[in-house]
Amino acid sequence: MKFVAEIDIMPHKELLDPQGKAVSHNLKSLDIHSVADVRIGKHITLTLEAETEEEARETVDNACRKLLANLIMESFAFELTAIE
Repeated sequence: MKFVAEIDIMPHKELLDPQGKAVSHNLKSLDIHSVADVRIGKHITLTLEAETEEEARETVDNACRKLLANLIMESFAFELTAIE
């Protein structure tokens, strides 16, 4: 079976997000004052093959934990969809 994983990786809320702060500051300089906070992360799309959804979830989780996310500074979440 083929699966598509949509992965979001974000910095932990407790950590400073310099990119987010810069965007937030620049929004204000563009007269966009309604935005209270900006956090910038990564979005990754993976297409993979696995025998079962459980196996695909395990593969994506391992990829996130071992390579894609720095677990000291980032958290991750993903959605998995079977495709034909």
